[in-house]
Amino acid sequence: MSAYKSEFLRVLAQRGFIHQVSDAEGLDAKAAAGPVTAYVGFDATAPSLHIGNLLTIMMLRWLQKTGHRPIALMGGGTSKIGDPSGKDASRGLLTSEQIDANIATIRTVFSRYLDFSAGAIMANNAEWLDQLHYIPFLREVGRHFTINKMLTFDSVKLRLDREQPLTFLEFNYMILQAYDFVELHKRHGCILQMGGSDQWGNIVNGIDLGRRLNNAELFALTTPLLTTSSGAKMGKTESGAVWLNADMMSPYDYWQFWRNCEDGDVGRLLKLFTELPLDEIARLAALKGQELNEAKKILATEATVLLHGRPAADNAAETARRTFEEGALAETLPTVDIARAELEAGLGVLAAFVKAGLVASNGEARRQIKNGGLRVNDDTVTDEKMMLTPAHLTPQGVIKLSLGKKRHVLLKPV
Repeated sequence: MSAYKSEFLRVLAQRGFIHQVSDAEGLDAKAAAGPVTAYVGFDATAPSLHIGNLLTIMMLRWLQKTGHRPIALMGGGTSKIGDPSGKDASRGLLTSEQIDANIATIRTVFSRYLDFSAGAIMANNAEWLDQLHYIPFLREVGRHFTINKMLTFDSVKLRLDREQPLTFLEFNYMILQAYDFVELHKRHGCILQMGGSDQWGNIVNGIDLGRRLNNAELFALTTPLLTTSSGAKMGKTESGAVWLNADMMSPYDYWQFWRNCEDGDVGRLLKLFTELPLDEIARLAALKGQELNEAKKILATEATVLLHGRPAADNAAETARRTFEEGALAETLPTVDIARAELEAGLGVLAAFVKAGLVASNGEARRQIKNGGLRVNDDTVTDEKMMLTPAHLTPQGVIKLSLGKKRHVLLKPV
């Protein structure tokens, strides 16, 4: 649709969130008539969500800001299976205790973006999936799914085409996700499921099941695949995923991730991941040359504000300014403690960079050294057998490790 009546869909369209809508006119009419309830499902397979989840989190935030009710559905039940979508192999199975612990830490992220005191809900599908009786469930729900149709879904075809095994356990995932939609409609009057473009088939399954079981009118809305202007999948760095929990990625590193975006992505990322007005975003995106760096700093700060709060974002921006513009060793750079005895005995440079989280393995550290990518106290590392000792401590009592020009960590003996 070219012009939405509801503020919710108008905002999503203007800011670039919408890829597909199952019935745009019908959903728009309901959102314009009064508050609607919508949900997004999230895996609980790690202690933190990552930046790949942030598009849909922002949609839930805009949903609430425009007067509607968001549900963040944690997959306490479905995480015991694992979504096969986009995966070449089965996930490792987690225990219920691991999943519950993951959900507890993930909640801190949602509390930044959603206002639970104003009606937002964080649900857990283990509440109903763990209580299902197998034969009654198959008779009530399973009979509405044909193997013929299930074999046409990308999540299944990808495995079969590549001759990778797809377990019967994973094969059930799409049925359970569809049932989630039906259950949330029954419990909370939820009429809309949102997700990434790879979830379209799963969401449409839920719409169809809701119609068959309860004659419910349900809707789907998906986001576009998020790639950089150069075509790469967004959300990966040299050291891995961009995590949303501060204990897995510091506010400073999170700020740097946004600051280092490609020039051609600035305007789009400002629309999707900040709440700046669109006219201000247009002004910033039109900047050229060195001035565009100021727009990137604003993107980094405003995106970090939403996740970590204004003080942490301003602190990260100031740390970057001192580090890169003044050449100072900022005390607020990410710090990793090491045992003083370990440093006194001599700490191998490969192990040091692994401990600092700048590389994932000794092998990666060796490759970086060959490419001139690692530095100690701003001096390029050329010898992979180099040992760090107390002689490397700066006057501030730390050792500065750097990966490239953008990422820095301080080693602090304790």
